[in-house]
Amino acid sequence: MGVVEEFKLVGFKNFVRSNPRSDRFPVRRFHHVEFWCTDATNTARRFSWGLGMPIVAKSDLSTGNQVHASYLLRSRDLLFLFSAPYSPSLYSSSSSSASIPTFSHSAASSFASKHGLGVRAVAVEVSDADLAFRTSVAHGAVPVAVPVVLDGRAVVSEVHLYGDVVLRYVSYMNPDSSSPSSSSDPGDWFLPGFEAFDELASFPLDYGIARLDHAVGNVPELAPTVSYLKKFTGFHEFAEFTAEDVGTADSGLNSVVLANNDEMVLLPVNEPVHGTKRKSQIQTYLEHNEGAGLQHLALVSEDIFKTLREMRKRTSVGGFEFMPSPPPTYYAKLKGRAGDVLTDEQIKECEELGILVDRDDQGTLLQIFTKPVGDRPTIFIEIIQRVGCMLKDDQGKTYQKGGCGGFGKGNFSELFKSIEEYEKTLEAKVVAGASTA
Repeated sequence: MGVVEEFKLVGFKNFVRSNPRSDRFPVRRFHHVEFWCTDATNTARRFSWGLGMPIVAKSDLSTGNQVHASYLLRSRDLLFLFSAPYSPSLYSSSSSSASIPTFSHSAASSFASKHGLGVRAVAVEVSDADLAFRTSVAHGAVPVAVPVVLDGRAVVSEVHLYGDVVLRYVSYMNPDSSSPSSSSDPGDWFLPGFEAFDELASFPLDYGIARLDHAVGNVPELAPTVSYLKKFTGFHEFAEFTAEDVGTADSGLNSVVLANNDEMVLLPVNEPVHGTKRKSQIQTYLEHNEGAGLQHLALVSEDIFKTLREMRKRTSVGGFEFMPSPPPTYYAKLKGRAGDVLTDEQIKECEELGILVDRDDQGTLLQIFTKPVGDRPTIFIEIIQRVGCMLKDDQGKTYQKGGCGGFGKGNFSELFKSIEEYEKTLEAKVVAGASTA
């Protein structure tokens, strides 16, 4: 085993992007994200309505699963799974009925108690989940679940990512069957043990969300986490930001984005910066989450204007709330920054919908953030659209380069100010409550 280069933060200005194509095993794409919760039925329906993602598959008592209730949402290539435990008294002698072989009642209950609603697993499709697991462990990954073959069709394994979050590997015995459009049986393209959800019971929803762009984690210390992940995955550094790059006068963070070979599986990791006027938002997350965990999921929209119009319609009727919009001066300057990419009408719509716009040397990024989606100020959703960076592969098929437009470096200060103002409202209520006690 070779010597692993130690991670050292150099900042945005000094960071030189390169792609050594150093993956230790073939990684194809994000496969799904699994949330652990205490009530999968209602949580899944809330996300389905709020994001326009129909419930397409289930594994619960009606399918013979006495271990956990799981409901799968899908929009294009984006898959969200919501799982909650049944009473352990039901399956004392039938634990094999679980469709997610790594699911544990005790672990799920402890997870929900410690973190509230949160992401348990970030799953990636690999060519061989057994090989990925063995290679990862050989290079320092902490094993969580050894490879399990499901119905002779799929293999699942897990290693530790950060906090109580795992990196889940999924592979198929017949890779041609892994596309959702290739079969009506979720057991073929998702996981065996899942059955199609009754279409009559699902809303005909589609707000234009297409896939997962990146999954962001918050950790107490960046260096050991980045070194750990790079060592066992072989992923390379795609971008880097320090508090000087993206902070405000009051608070900040340090961040590194890791990427696989084709730079479509992006794993940013943040750490708090201490000694600032206000507590870093990352530190607030770590306190409420009781440790490291997944902070937010960035979802790519095919048409962010359509997506936001639909989502905002539902904000007060079961959907998601959004962070406050930046001031009018932000949009007054937008034509000068992005007038060559966005029309006057689109800039006006950005202001109406609260969309932020940033760009790098390759493309443009449109983005907006929800408020935390659960009781705690922890996990939230980002909706983005990337513009530019269109390339052609060896077969002549057009595709967009991963990470086109960056990660909103120019908007971080606006986002931080918005979060700071949001946190101030929470603090004011806490202080008021304490003074009257």
